Formats: sequence, C-alpha cells, structure tokens
Amino acid sequence: MIFVQSETFNPGEALNSFMAGRTEEGAVVSFTGHVRNSGDNDNVTALELEHYPVYTETEIAKIETKAHARWIGIDCLIIHRFGKMFPGEPIVFVAVCSAHRSQAFEAASFLMDYLKTNAPFWKKEIRGDKEVWVEPKDSDYASRENWAQKDWDT
Repeated sequence: MIFVQSETFNPGEALNSFMAGRTEEGAVVSFTGHVRNSGDNDNVTALELEHYPVYTETEIAKIETKAHARWIGIDCLIIHRFGKMFPGEPIVFVAVCSAHRSQAFEAASFLMDYLKTNAPFWKKEIRGDKEVWVEPKDSDYASRENWAQKDWDT
C-alpha cells in the first residue's frame, strides 16, 4: 500500500492499522523518517517537498514492485508526505511484514534506499531567510548501489 499525502500521520497508528488481524507474519520492521532541524551548517525551520502526483505514485509503485519481486511473500506500507513540514514531523514511513525477520529488515532497508534516491520529490530546506534545494547525498546513492552489488537486477 502506498500513500502520498500532505497530511501528517501517526507512525504508531499506521503500524497498528497495517498489522491489524495479521497472524501469518512472524516479523514486522518499520522505519519513520522525521524532518531534522539541521542542514548543511544552518538551522532548518521548514522543509518543502514538491512532486507531480501521478508520476510520483507510479515511481514509488515501481520501487515497491521490485521489493515484492526480491522478497516473495512480504507486504509493505509506504507513506510519504509532500508540502510544507516542520522539524520533528514525520516525512516518510515504511513498514514491511514477512514470515522471517531477515526478509523484513532487508526489504525495509531496500525500500528506504530507493525512496531516498529514486522517488521523484523536489526537496527545499528553509534555513532562516534563505531557501536551499537539496539533492540526495553521495552516501544515499552508495547505499542504493549496494543492492546492485548483491547480483540482483536493479
């Protein structure tokens, strides 16, 4: 399941809803990313994410499909916000459930690495009186490329 939304969300409630009634899965892993109050040497007072709705949802669905192909039997929940957000607010949530913990951990990590680099959001930090467009870091791309080194088709 994928939700791209401007509204804030409660990660605990999202996880509880995702896992409600499930008895077959032995593992669930979740990750919540929050807006930080620090950028490159400046305090961040807000973060703005822009996107093209249909394109963004299509690209995130492709990432989720890759995860399902690699880890058969997993189920995923992805929530990604757009719009103006403030430090401490959740920006992204990924939950993966599976029969075994290794699949859940790996798939959640894979999803985050690809969301960070491939999800088409344009990110701008508000730092006092200036606005700075932010790109993924080299380390984000390196994390994604580690998956390619595992001899999988990316």
